[in-house]
Amino acid sequence: MGIFKLVLPKMGESVSEATLTKWVKAVGDRIEEDDTVVEVATDKVDSEVPSPVQGILKEILFEEGRVAQVGDVIALLEIEGGGEEESIAVKTDTPAFTAPAVETSVPENPIPGIEILENANSESSSITRGTSEERFYSPLVKSIAQQEGLSAQELETIAGSGSEGRVTKQDVLDYIKLKSAGTSTIPQVSAAVENTEVRGATTVAPVEVVKATNGDEIIEMDRMRRLIADHMVNSIRTSPHVFSVVEADVTNLVNWRNKVKDNFKKREGENITFTPLIIEAITKALKDFPMINVSVDGNNIIKRKHINIGMAAALPSGNLIVPVIKDADQLSLVGISKAVNDLANRARGNKLKPDDTQGGTFTFTNIGAFGNIFGMPIINQPQAAILAVGTITKKPAVLETPDGDVIAIRHMMYLTMSYDHRVIDGALGGTFLKRVGDYLENWDKEREV
Repeated sequence: MGIFKLVLPKMGESVSEATLTKWVKAVGDRIEEDDTVVEVATDKVDSEVPSPVQGILKEILFEEGRVAQVGDVIALLEIEGGGEEESIAVKTDTPAFTAPAVETSVPENPIPGIEILENANSESSSITRGTSEERFYSPLVKSIAQQEGLSAQELETIAGSGSEGRVTKQDVLDYIKLKSAGTSTIPQVSAAVENTEVRGATTVAPVEVVKATNGDEIIEMDRMRRLIADHMVNSIRTSPHVFSVVEADVTNLVNWRNKVKDNFKKREGENITFTPLIIEAITKALKDFPMINVSVDGNNIIKRKHINIGMAAALPSGNLIVPVIKDADQLSLVGISKAVNDLANRARGNKLKPDDTQGGTFTFTNIGAFGNIFGMPIINQPQAAILAVGTITKKPAVLETPDGDVIAIRHMMYLTMSYDHRVIDGALGGTFLKRVGDYLENWDKEREV
């Protein structure tokens, strides 16, 4: 009999780690090829790790709730044959953990002044991920610490705001900011802290502790809700939000869709909704105003080559996810419609892949689906803008005709956009939003699809 090392496979270009949320198989279980062995969660989506071989699960090396890096050996399988084999899914030189106490390999991007323990009895300072008592630091956090010359002792003093007290990128950046401002002591608080700018000086104010009273129900946030919460707080902290609103007469658009939807369903086997029509208008406007399709990196503006539209989707759990339509400007209306339906269906079925949520350059959200007239969404970092549309309602409107002004019943819709005032001023943001509205208002009623 041989031993097969099951490793955490690569799940996307920017995905370097995942949390093991549930072992589907137990030690001693028979596993067939392609059977799901463990469920994992990245910072974007949940996924499954299948076995590329047949065998028996001999040992689990990561407990549920622990974080593993891509390429880590997470389990050992007993298979037919002799010797040891590594997973064919990912080539890796990472050794298996022989004991759950300490990782014996040197982590990537080691921090100066940090010694890696060779055994659990050493008194040296270390960064490991072998036990729950020792703190885990992601490769990004370690890289930032190394670049900024932070010692192991300094890292230990940083209060983590991430899941289970983990130190996040923002925690390290906040610490560095405080340090450079001359703050000598970083307060150790278990509660989250928020940064406030007071006349150019950075201060740390603890968030007020909210206590439950008699009869209140305490509901712990699930992992995805915690990620959403962190992402939203970080966006408000990062970008000075400014908002613009326009109202568009989409009567031509509504009448055209009503005319073609039955034939479209018969021909393509799926519905055509308003979402792809609006996304097409957004992509056209982004080509007209490429400085909306940007991100900020310090004092630099990154002008994106690709137009990748994120599409906010509500999940049955009540959480939110944003799958991305890649190169939306290169797709036909039928192509956009199929991409929208595919991503929406897989989002509802929890079948999205990590790459499906990566690389967005601009986000669209349809709050009209919930009967809302308009709203002010929060920017999806690191993008610079997000556009929301409200419900389409019939309203009396004044129309100009050759014989004079008349009042008619029209289909009206509000479009709102939140944008990063560091790089998008009101003139650019407002003009772009008006252009999106113009594309929707001037929809060709005779268009073939």
